[in-house]
Amino acid sequence: MTTSKKSQLIGYARVSSAGQNLDVQLSKLNAYGCDKIYKEKLSGLDQNRPELLKCLDCIREHDTLVVTRLDRVARSALHLGQIVELLEEKKVNFVVIDQSIDTKTPQGKLMFHMLTSFAEFEQSLRKERQMDGIKQAKRNGVKFGRPSTLTIDKAEAVLEDIGTDLSVQDIIDKHAISRRSYYSIKTGKYKEKLC
Repeated sequence: MTTSKKSQLIGYARVSSAGQNLDVQLSKLNAYGCDKIYKEKLSGLDQNRPELLKCLDCIREHDTLVVTRLDRVARSALHLGQIVELLEEKKVNFVVIDQSIDTKTPQGKLMFHMLTSFAEFEQSLRKERQMDGIKQAKRNGVKFGRPSTLTIDKAEAVLEDIGTDLSVQDIIDKHAISRRSYYSIKTGKYKEKLC
């Protein structure tokens, strides 16, 4: 005869730094009736938070993951989407106390999907603004990427060696340049970069 494991309310609490405390979150999670609470003091930007990973690994079918706010569990729409997908695969319910989300109810599911949609929309707007900023900066002459270590003197020295018996690899090693820089110099394209 098999006994089915009782479903549990699993809480997760997080603050961004060691100087902050978890008291308010722990109080709400305990009041909600959580059987176990995972807690940590790490930035939400770190998706490899050990306690969150342990929590997501240990949570079982019919359990409920409980957090006080969405930003306690994820700081990006993409990360939140990954967590929700995992919870759905495991058939785990998700409750966000402060935002009145409970994915067991149709209203909770709707509210949750609306919030994640707004988060994704905001993220796409942010990316669009960032790309617009990059385009504008390029039009204004701002160069992106690592500064080139190639100089006119170095390019001329490489060109002199190209006409000798040295192999391509010998020239690359001698002048400490990349293969790409070697061919850029050989074809004359390096002049565009140095102007």
